[in-house]
Amino acid sequence: MRALPAARQPAPCPPPGAQRSVARSQARRAGGRGEASAGASCRSAEEPRARPAAGAGSGPRDRASEPPRKKRGRRQHGQAIVPILTNKKNHQGWPQVVSQDIVRHVHNLKSTIFTVVGQVDGKTLLPLPAGSEGIEDIDLENEKSMERIDKSLVYAMESAIIDWSHQIQEALKKEPSEPLLQGSNPNPKVELEFWKNRCDDLECIYNQLTTRKVRNMMELLERVESSYIPAFKTMLMDVEAALTEAQDVHLHLTPLKRRLEDVERVEFSEVKPFLLPLLHVVCLIWVTSKHYNMPVRIVVLLQEICNLLIEQALVYLSPEDLLKGDMEESLGKVRMVLGILNMFKEAFEERREKLHMYYEPGQEVREWDFSSTMVFARLDTFLKRLEMVEDLLATSLDLMKLEKIEFSGIKGKTLGQQVLDMYEEFQEAYKVFSERTYDCLDLTNTDFEQDAFGFQQKVEDMDRRLGTIFIQAFDDASNLDHAFKLLDMFGSLLERPVVAADAAGKYSVLISMFSRALDRARLIYSRHIQAELKLGSCLDSAEGRRVIEKYEEMIQLLDRYQEKLYADWSQTVSEKSQYNLTQPLIRRDPETKLVTVNFDPQLVSVLRELSYLSGSRLGAIPPTAAEIYSSKESYRQLAANLELMVNRYNKVLKTVLEVEYPLIQEQLWDINLKLKKAEETLNWKMEGVWDHISMVMDDVRDLEQRIQKAKNNVEEIQTIVGSWASPVFVRRDCKRESLLSLEDCQDRLERRYSLVRESGQRIHLLVKENQSLLLADPASDIWKAYVDYVDEIVLDGFFTAIECSLKYLLENTDPKAGLPPLFEVQLDLVIPDLIFQPSLDPGTNDGFCDVVEGLLNDIYRISSLVPRLAEHSGFLHYQADMEDMADLADMRHELMGRVQAVMAACCDYRSAFDHYSYLYGEDRKEFFRQFLLYGHILTAAEIEAHAENGVPESPPTLQQFREQIDSYEKIYEEVNRIEPISIFQSWMKVDARPFKASLLNVIKRWSLVFKQHLMDHVMHSLSDLDEFIKTADKGLSKKVEKGDYDGLVEIMGHLLAVKERHSVTDAMFEPLKQTVELLKTYEQELPEEAYKQLEELPEKWNNIKKLAIAVKQHVAPLQANEMTVVRKSCAAFDVEQHRFRERFRKEAPFRFDPKKPYQLLDTKHIEIKQMESAMTSIYESAGLFEVIVPGYKQLKQCRKELCLLKELWDMISLVGTCLDDWQTTKWADINVENMDLECKKFAREIRNLDKEVRAWDAFTGLDSKVKNMLTALKAVAELQNPAIRERHWNQLMQVTGVRFVMDSDTALADLLKLNRHNFEDEVRGIVDKAVREMSMEEVLKELKMSWSTMEFQYEPHPRTNIPLLKSDEELIETLEDNQVQLQNLMTSKCIAFFLEEVSIWQRKLSTTDSVISLWFEVQRTWSHLESIFIGSEDTRAQLPKDSKRFEGIDADFKELAYETQKTPNVVEATNKPGLSQQLEDIQSRLSLCEKALAEYLDMKRLAFPRFYFVSSADLLDILSNGTTPQLVQRHLSKLFDSLARMKFQLDSEQKPTKVGLGMYSREEEYVSFSEPCDCSGQVEVWLSHVLDSMRATVRDEMTEAVMAYEEKPREQWLFDYPAQVALCCTQIWWTTEVGIAFARVEEGYENAMKE
Repeated sequence: MRALPAARQPAPCPPPGAQRSVARSQARRAGGRGEASAGASCRSAEEPRARPAAGAGSGPRDRASEPPRKKRGRRQHGQAIVPILTNKKNHQGWPQVVSQDIVRHVHNLKSTIFTVVGQVDGKTLLPLPAGSEGIEDIDLENEKSMERIDKSLVYAMESAIIDWSHQIQEALKKEPSEPLLQGSNPNPKVELEFWKNRCDDLECIYNQLTTRKVRNMMELLERVESSYIPAFKTMLMDVEAALTEAQDVHLHLTPLKRRLEDVERVEFSEVKPFLLPLLHVVCLIWVTSKHYNMPVRIVVLLQEICNLLIEQALVYLSPEDLLKGDMEESLGKVRMVLGILNMFKEAFEERREKLHMYYEPGQEVREWDFSSTMVFARLDTFLKRLEMVEDLLATSLDLMKLEKIEFSGIKGKTLGQQVLDMYEEFQEAYKVFSERTYDCLDLTNTDFEQDAFGFQQKVEDMDRRLGTIFIQAFDDASNLDHAFKLLDMFGSLLERPVVAADAAGKYSVLISMFSRALDRARLIYSRHIQAELKLGSCLDSAEGRRVIEKYEEMIQLLDRYQEKLYADWSQTVSEKSQYNLTQPLIRRDPETKLVTVNFDPQLVSVLRELSYLSGSRLGAIPPTAAEIYSSKESYRQLAANLELMVNRYNKVLKTVLEVEYPLIQEQLWDINLKLKKAEETLNWKMEGVWDHISMVMDDVRDLEQRIQKAKNNVEEIQTIVGSWASPVFVRRDCKRESLLSLEDCQDRLERRYSLVRESGQRIHLLVKENQSLLLADPASDIWKAYVDYVDEIVLDGFFTAIECSLKYLLENTDPKAGLPPLFEVQLDLVIPDLIFQPSLDPGTNDGFCDVVEGLLNDIYRISSLVPRLAEHSGFLHYQADMEDMADLADMRHELMGRVQAVMAACCDYRSAFDHYSYLYGEDRKEFFRQFLLYGHILTAAEIEAHAENGVPESPPTLQQFREQIDSYEKIYEEVNRIEPISIFQSWMKVDARPFKASLLNVIKRWSLVFKQHLMDHVMHSLSDLDEFIKTADKGLSKKVEKGDYDGLVEIMGHLLAVKERHSVTDAMFEPLKQTVELLKTYEQELPEEAYKQLEELPEKWNNIKKLAIAVKQHVAPLQANEMTVVRKSCAAFDVEQHRFRERFRKEAPFRFDPKKPYQLLDTKHIEIKQMESAMTSIYESAGLFEVIVPGYKQLKQCRKELCLLKELWDMISLVGTCLDDWQTTKWADINVENMDLECKKFAREIRNLDKEVRAWDAFTGLDSKVKNMLTALKAVAELQNPAIRERHWNQLMQVTGVRFVMDSDTALADLLKLNRHNFEDEVRGIVDKAVREMSMEEVLKELKMSWSTMEFQYEPHPRTNIPLLKSDEELIETLEDNQVQLQNLMTSKCIAFFLEEVSIWQRKLSTTDSVISLWFEVQRTWSHLESIFIGSEDTRAQLPKDSKRFEGIDADFKELAYETQKTPNVVEATNKPGLSQQLEDIQSRLSLCEKALAEYLDMKRLAFPRFYFVSSADLLDILSNGTTPQLVQRHLSKLFDSLARMKFQLDSEQKPTKVGLGMYSREEEYVSFSEPCDCSGQVEVWLSHVLDSMRATVRDEMTEAVMAYEEKPREQWLFDYPAQVALCCTQIWWTTEVGIAFARVEEGYENAMKE
């Protein structure tokens, strides 16, 4: 027991008279005090309390607020475990010391659990002492009741008071400043939470101490005059005082909570207005609180406020990105934070000075007399670090300007390079901060300070060098302008101390330069004034007067010209104006269909001129013009309204969509009809124009407004669907470091669903409104097309929404993104498996894969919440379309691929713990059983090696126990080091803490098994020995007289027992002591009774041994007489067992043919049993009187052989029954495979019988019977082959010499009578031949079937429609395969039966093959030549003789083709007599035609060599269409590189002629010929003309392009000429310019190449 702490000890030490009670209490608790694991209530004494189930009951707590798991745990403990373990009925047979120890441990456990549960809830629960269950029912006024009270209860109460004082002192000594002293930097909420919890805890303690049970305990202690009563009262007073203090502080700190929440809620940059109210509340707390107005507490609160501001500042600054992001933005943030924090310090000082204003007049003022350093120690350190960062960023911003500094002058290039080198040095130095991973604002991190110091040193060196560069550049400045530019470039760099010191000497020089510049400016000014004076005097000279005369003369000429212009205008203005006024009001563009106001610009000009002339004096205005001018306002209004109408009309035409136009087409037609009058008949002079125009204007305005409203509705729909484009599922509170909360997902999903549903309703309303605006029929196709357009917008919106969510998930599951984990799973141990929650095993329901699939389905489901706009599409919503989107499907597939990958990685991580699987997978009882028997777990090799005799037992040693326990302790430490959290793929967080806790618990159980066994072994060994000693002492103490046989037997039994235990017991004490020591090392204590027995039993055992020796000497004469009688009985039994052995060998069923073997076995069993009973009696008597007895091996051998006979005959019976049953099986029902398996099984079981039985006749008969059956079954199996035909059965009869008939009644027994096992080889040969013949039969059958249905496929000839054979790969492949099959059949040994049929098929297919090959060759040649010799007149004219020959070929081939078509079957058609000879004749004649054609083509190629570029087929096509250039165009790209087609001149009917105008490239570039090209005549002739035109055109274009190169901008020049020409001319000019440049360089111009 710990003593009460010296500090803050409320209870006085007990008086000297109570020292003995305290000592007894300490001694009892050292051995385990039996106290109850319960406590007083946290509620008031008036509330009802529940009585505990058993033992000491728990005080009533308000358990309604407890978690269900905790309630279940307490119920299990209180209602199940405690009653079972403390029930005395369950202790029957236990030693008393064990029973007491169990009860003591249960009470200790219950108290500990009760206390720990309170600590978990943040409460101090006081456990009541053991035995205090009914103390509230004791009548303290009754003296008899007082006498019945056990003194141990009083001691337990006193001990409880001591324990309570420790618990209460622990609660009272807690201070809110502890987190600060521990360096954890808490915020003010920790302070508020501390006082709230302290108030609740103290109230709970107070309620417990004032319950009725505790009051009765105190009254009882007062009655017995306990010295602990004053200590209890003092303790109660301390609790009351502390509770009053906590309530006061909690009350006054509560208003502070709102102000703190305001500070935490806003961005730090906006926190400044909330700091003064926060300090105001702190001042009010200081003034009004009685217990919080102490410096030590207010300082703690202010420090925590500073910590809160630092936390908020860190969140605002993002230290990890502060030095890696934009420097200017980071510097602004740092300066913002510095300003706010310094303002907070100033506000604190201001409140300190004005603190007296918070007190009432006459109230004592308590100032904040503590040092500010105590409050702002950490804040000042943080400010210093911020200032360091500010200086670093400001310096870096200054040095970033080095990149833009450029110098002029002689040294400009050198100085610029030096500055550039310095900039690179700065970049390299600053790179340290961007690469570091530390927090630059972490006050405990010194790495940043070291890096900043090193950076500052490098910057100082740069400043010195920069100052030197500035001086050099200043000296190199040629004038004041350059000097000021230099100052402007350096800017703030000149404010740096080192640079400023170097530049200070140059300011005087600058002032001097500025002074000289001002002097020069004054001089220039003076010269300018003098020049003006000279200019004024020039006009008075003779020259000046001549200039004035010329001016006046020019003015007169201009006036006369103006009068002439007016006269001309007056004569023509009326005629032109009248003509323009008779023009239609509007005109329409025939191409665009747009209309414009047809108010001629001449009329506008006339009105403008008339307005000018009305105020001038040039002359009278013509009457017509004056009339027009008088109607100016009406023209203006009409033109303006027409312009407005036209703009609206044109807007409709320009903006109307393709899907909208059909909806307004009729309305546009109506408007166009009305406008047609304005286009044709209405003019500006007609009356009533305005009435007509106003009606059209109203129609146009109405249409334009309706269309615009419809477009606005569509835009609103686009805005609505655009609002869906945000992720459906995001991290909790949208914080970067948070996980994706599946709990919040449902709420967020419902909100999104609600938004989409409402949006869908709005979209449907807008579409319905558009229907009414566009006056559309909902059943019309044009409205459906419009709805499809809007439907596509919604479809795109859903696509974007789903894509956004999928991209969010992909971005947050990208391993390369470096983002915090998105998902979390827990690894738990649910014996015998390691499972993830949710499961990561593939194929499981409700696993992680299903969770992600569910999220994806939820994302896709938003597209099902809006009913389909296009109802005619057949879909109710949009989800089906979304699921068919390939891009979305790819993203979904990629995400699920990542899920599968991370699941595999997590499963691999789980597999890393498989080597612990034996801990929770193996049977602990079986493992321990084998360990106790053999000292280790048996291996398969050991079991197999000792299969016959069994593995010899080898009990474990104490060292082996130690090794086992140590191994588990080592594993425990190893598991304890497992990381509780692991991250996979950067986005999956695995929490292994549940698995770790469960595994540690399992390991402890394994260790406890061994420890508990050792404890049980010690306790049982000692208890057994103690019981044995008592029994032996009692039995050996009895007296035995001569003739008392029963007494002598009893005495001899005890002596034998002592003798048998002698060696074992002598050797047991030392191992037991070692075991006890070992248990102590593992903190396992035995009951005191065990230690006592371990000391006393050795002596008692020695006494028993001495007593046994004395008794043995006393009964020695009686023992000798009995030994003689026993020896005689042994000799007589030995003779009897030899006789029985001889009878057994003769009568037992050792042969295979006995009639009733089981009756013989039963008879012999009875006889042996009788003999064994007599032998047992002899063994018992001999053992008591120490007589040596023979082994009686003959009787034991009989017993062994009897058992083997029983096993053998069981097998014989089983085999015989089974084989007899098979005999009746019909031939069609015989299942040889099952029978064979059964026989082999019988054979294995027979071989497994004991080796001794193999010499017996019964075994030999059984073995032969099974082997014969196996051989017979093989023959039967072969004969069951379906290939067996009637001829094969005849062959089998000839071989065996037996005739039989095979029908449905033939049974297995009939076949076995043929003894076919004697003809095994012959039968196998016949069956093998049958199988091969059957395969041949199947091949021939398949061959017949294939060729009976095989027919030629035909396709018509394009020109003549003659049926031509179609190439059929399947036919050719089948023909080749079947020929190979027939060839293989001919080489078979078993071909004799099918020889003739195979030969016939070989001949047929060979003929078919040759005919088909020849036919296709002839057909190909004919098709090739037919269009040439029949379809081309040019070729027929050039080759008349060959054309005549081909006509005969053509007639023969057509006749053959039509004849063959009448016989569709391939084999029949190709095997017609004479067909092959006809084809060969046609082929020979075609060869002559081909040869003549080849010579003709070579002649054409010589005429136009580019024909060599094309194939013969293409050349023949060109020649056959040579007179039609348009048909030859498709071959131009083969004859001329990049020439795709030509442009031909069109005739009056817009049909192309044979005159070429230009050419198009493959890239559609057009080049017109310099002169038209004649394409008439033979093809080789006009193609040569085309070639000449191409060359001439390129030559002309290049000549012009070279000349125009310098006259036009290059961009325009490039597009004015063909690409080939532009490239070539560019190279020409480049070569020319380079040559000129080289020439200039030679002449001395160094910059010629640059220029």
